[in-house]
Amino acid sequence: MDEQHGAPQENSLSTDSRVPLTPVIPAKPNGPLYSVFIGPEGLRAGWRFAIYLSAFFAILFLISWATRPLLHLHPHEKPPVWVMLLGEFESLVAAVLPALALAKYERRPFGAYGLPLRGAFGSQFWVGALWGICAITILMLLLRGLGVFYFGGLALHGIRILKFAAFWAVLFLVVGLLEEFVARGYSLFTLARGMGFWPAALLLSAAFGAIHLSNPGEAWVGALAAAFIGLFFCLTLLRTGTLWFAVGMHASWDWGESFLYSVPDSGQVAPGHLLSSSFHGSRWLTGGSVGPEGSVFVFVVIAAMWVLFDFIYAPHHDDHAPGSREKNPGCDLRN
Repeated sequence: MDEQHGAPQENSLSTDSRVPLTPVIPAKPNGPLYSVFIGPEGLRAGWRFAIYLSAFFAILFLISWATRPLLHLHPHEKPPVWVMLLGEFESLVAAVLPALALAKYERRPFGAYGLPLRGAFGSQFWVGALWGICAITILMLLLRGLGVFYFGGLALHGIRILKFAAFWAVLFLVVGLLEEFVARGYSLFTLARGMGFWPAALLLSAAFGAIHLSNPGEAWVGALAAAFIGLFFCLTLLRTGTLWFAVGMHASWDWGESFLYSVPDSGQVAPGHLLSSSFHGSRWLTGGSVGPEGSVFVFVVIAAMWVLFDFIYAPHHDDHAPGSREKNPGCDLRN
C-alpha cells in the first residue's frame, strides 16, 4: 500500500491561518441598584456592617431564647451575679460567630478584625490593663483631693475579697472583649474601608456613647465621656495594630471603678464591691448617680491619656494604619 494514501490528511487551515477565539465574558451587571449593593471590593461596607449587626442580634436572641428557660429565674427577683457573666458571654459568642463567617466570605483571617490570637493576652493587653487601673486611680484620687469622694471602710472580708475580685475580673474581661470587638472590631474594620478610619471611628464612638444612655442612672455627660473614651480606644487600635491594649484597659478601668473603688459604673453599682465608698458634692464634680464617668474631670483624664499615648506611641512613616502586616497579618485599614 502506498504511504501517501495511508498518511492522515492535514487540516486545510494551517496553524498560522487560524482565527483566534475570543473568550466569552459575561456582561457586567450595571444599573443604579447594582452599584448600591456592589462596589470594587464586592458587597459594599455598609451592607456588610448591616449583615453583621443583624446576625449578631439574631444569634443573641436565639441563644437567650434557648438558655433562659434553663435558668429558672423568677421575674420579680434580682438574678444572681453569675447570670450577668452568662449574659455577657452569650453576647460575646453572638458577636464572634458572624464575624467568623464573614471572615471566611471575605477571605481574611479573623485576626484582621483586631483580635489576633497571636497577641492574645500578651504585652499589649497587660500594658493596657496598667493604663486602665492607673487612669481610674488618678481620677478617684483627684476627686478625693477635692473632698468630694471618700473611700470608706471595707465592705468585704476574708475569702470573699478574693472571690469577688476574681469574679469581677473575669466578667469585665468578657465585657472588654465584647464591647471592643462590637464597637471597634469587625464594625470599625469594615466601615473604615468604606468611609475612612476616623469618620468610621467618630460614627461608632458616637453610637457607643449613645448606647450608654440606656443604662439606669446614666446621663448625657457619662454618655459623652463614653464616646470620648471610645475615640481614645480607636487611637490605640490605630497605633498598636490590635484591640488588645483597648481590651486590657477597658477591663481594668471597669474593674477598678466597680470593685476596687466601689463606685457606680455608668449608673450601676456592682454587688460584691470592696469598699463602702461615697460621694459628697456637686453632681458636676462627683458624677452623681452616674459615677466618676459623669464627672467633668473624666475629660481631663481622657485628654491627658490621649496626649501621653500619642507621645509614647508616636506614629512612624513606615507604619501601616492600623496594624502593619508585621504587627498583625491581614489587618490593614488604609483607605
